[in-house]
Amino acid sequence: MSAKYVFITGGVISGLGKGVSTASLSLLLKSLGYRVSAIKVDMYLNIDAGTINPTEHGEVFVTEDGMETDQDLGNYERFTNQNFLQHNYITMGQIYYDVITRERQLGYGGQDVEGHIHIPKEIVRRLRKTAKKDKAEVLFIEVGGTVGEYQNVMFLETIRRLKQEQPQNIFLMHLTYLPKPRFLGEIKSKPAQTSIYELYKIGLQPDFVICRSEEAIDNRKKRNIAFNTGVSENSIISVPDVESIYEIPQVLKKQGVDIKLLEIMGLKPRKRLFKEWEELNTKIKGSKKTVKIAILGKYFNFGKSVLADAYICVIEAIKHAAWKSGKKPIIQWFDVERFEDKNKIDKIKKDLSEFNGIIVPQGWGIRGVEGKIKAVNFAREAKIPYLGLCFGMQMAAIEFARNVLGIKDANSEEVKPKSKNCVIHTMKHQRKLIKNSKYGGTIRLGAWPCKLNTKSTLYKAYKKHSPSRLKKNIVMERHRHRYEFNNRYKKRFEKAGFIISGTSPDGKLVEAIELPKNVHPFFVGTQFHPEYKSRPLDPHPIFVEFVEQSANN
Repeated sequence: MSAKYVFITGGVISGLGKGVSTASLSLLLKSLGYRVSAIKVDMYLNIDAGTINPTEHGEVFVTEDGMETDQDLGNYERFTNQNFLQHNYITMGQIYYDVITRERQLGYGGQDVEGHIHIPKEIVRRLRKTAKKDKAEVLFIEVGGTVGEYQNVMFLETIRRLKQEQPQNIFLMHLTYLPKPRFLGEIKSKPAQTSIYELYKIGLQPDFVICRSEEAIDNRKKRNIAFNTGVSENSIISVPDVESIYEIPQVLKKQGVDIKLLEIMGLKPRKRLFKEWEELNTKIKGSKKTVKIAILGKYFNFGKSVLADAYICVIEAIKHAAWKSGKKPIIQWFDVERFEDKNKIDKIKKDLSEFNGIIVPQGWGIRGVEGKIKAVNFAREAKIPYLGLCFGMQMAAIEFARNVLGIKDANSEEVKPKSKNCVIHTMKHQRKLIKNSKYGGTIRLGAWPCKLNTKSTLYKAYKKHSPSRLKKNIVMERHRHRYEFNNRYKKRFEKAGFIISGTSPDGKLVEAIELPKNVHPFFVGTQFHPEYKSRPLDPHPIFVEFVEQSANN
């Protein structure tokens, strides 16, 4: 069977949930027995998301094969419970780069290379390649940005041409927004209608319109949109705000979107496997006992805004683990730079003491480092369960070196290159890359094997909560770093009770550290990012153990 291609576009404003909608639709069709895959298309000219500031774009998600992508791929993985790879992520930068590279190699046989001809052809080539690689019967393509923007015109033109050539295989779903102005007190549909008109200008009519709004829209509003846009009333779907994004598949399913989509494709359901997802949502709503987790980062604040998206994978991983343990997670973020103010430290310590567990997540650069080290020190001395992720592991090592080993000038080479005691230093193969300013896509990325100490808390967590991830004492976890623990200090750390609980199989790279149970109830740091591989139906064992120990605190 030829693959069916379903494009998801957005209108009015960004951030409405195209990624969650794409993930939800993928889940629904997968649960009906079809092989599905998905692609995220970003319209910027970056080759990947790796060099973009988290406050600009949200958290970077890393695939199993090492591609730094938009966080929407994380949602695709979390909802469908399958891995997505680098071919599932496209930027316009990649498209233009490949076209120009091919032209330089005479790949176009001396033709004039023109944007309106060769860019759409390259987009189509990539879509077909992905469908073939993933053996997808249905491929969902999320189009970044909103209609009416200059950046995505070429991609929308590609959809128009494909729909003209293969109407039986090309389908369009448009996600739009119906605001409810406070001074009016009613939902308004004109902005949504206008965004649909923008599609008409390009020659596209959506097969479905998904209406995002504060509350569900009624049939009268649906009839109004249908009358003014020509889209069938039966194809207008209401998606109001919900407490959890994991409710969205059920919201869509109740309105029959999955069956309606199959019908216009000329397909029929093969299976009906949705029970696990329904049980998950019952469990989420039924969780009453709370567990309070503090995340101490530096990317939350952006002007007067608060950006939870900067740590979205960590936040979701906490939720997955809490729900599995029958707990309701209460997550609070703290700006670590506040910890560097001596006048506020007592107040902050008092605030943190109200939490069951503390996480210091990933980060880059000098800003907020001393605040993170103070936070680690507080978690260690107060015996509050602590989980350090990547940079958070490195900060734990520096804190231990300073306050237990007495190495007062201990630091990271990233933070203070001329320090005499860089307990965290640059990975050997990274030095030349940094010297030549080769930053994009050059750090240690993707899934790498980690050999676990079988007596460690870490190993026991995998064995207890997710033994299928273990191959004897080896786990595969995803990385994103260019600095590492300095092995020159390894013996001094271990002599003082510091446990190296995970290393690369050859023992050269420290992958995880912890303190023994008789010293601290749960103090673990990982150089890898377990949050990337946590899913609501398969929570990551490290987070599950952390949440359980936090709940006991």
